[in-house]
Amino acid sequence: MNIILLGPPGAGKGTQAKFLEDRFDIVQLSTGDMLRAAVASGSALGQKAKEIMNAGRLVPDELVIRMISDRIDRPDCKNGFILDGFPRTVPQAEALDGMLAEKGLKLDHVIEMTVEDDALVERITGRYSCAKCGVGYHDLFQLPKVAGVCDNCGGAAFKRRADDNVETVETRLTQYHAQTAPILPYYRSKGVLKAVDGMAAIEDVTRQIEAVLAG
Repeated sequence: MNIILLGPPGAGKGTQAKFLEDRFDIVQLSTGDMLRAAVASGSALGQKAKEIMNAGRLVPDELVIRMISDRIDRPDCKNGFILDGFPRTVPQAEALDGMLAEKGLKLDHVIEMTVEDDALVERITGRYSCAKCGVGYHDLFQLPKVAGVCDNCGGAAFKRRADDNVETVETRLTQYHAQTAPILPYYRSKGVLKAVDGMAAIEDVTRQIEAVLAG
């Protein structure tokens, strides 16, 4: 089963991808993780990507598609994969389809997690984590049981991501709507796109996704 999860930053794609990994024994593929792994490996592909990134340029689609192609050839992807963070544009979606077709593969489901922008800003700007063990918390939705003390390890130091601020989040959402939203009609025309309500509770979102996959 080959799946793409679409949705703006903070929609909960990572949480749902973990469910899909566990439930269907498929692998979540993050293009960011693949880029870092390729660079760390010292492969020819990784060295090329490193040169491009060090020069401050975006890694071209062709290189990303090659990395995804190499990754899904590995044995742990035999049952399928979940793509998170790619494709972001129609040309990337077309290139992905072409690469999969060459392997005799296809996308089974493209799932859009819809969330209102205001709710995403609230979700992202309120999140923080324990500096010692990394367990996540939120100013509104998930406070420690004892104020200032991590439930998991008892640590008293917490941290926030530098880019989890209103201005940065709004910029990322604008980029998402401008760049990624146009691929929705592309997948809709192929009959593989379904939307789920990402505003619902995590368990409800999971049930919606299960219904899509069973349909």
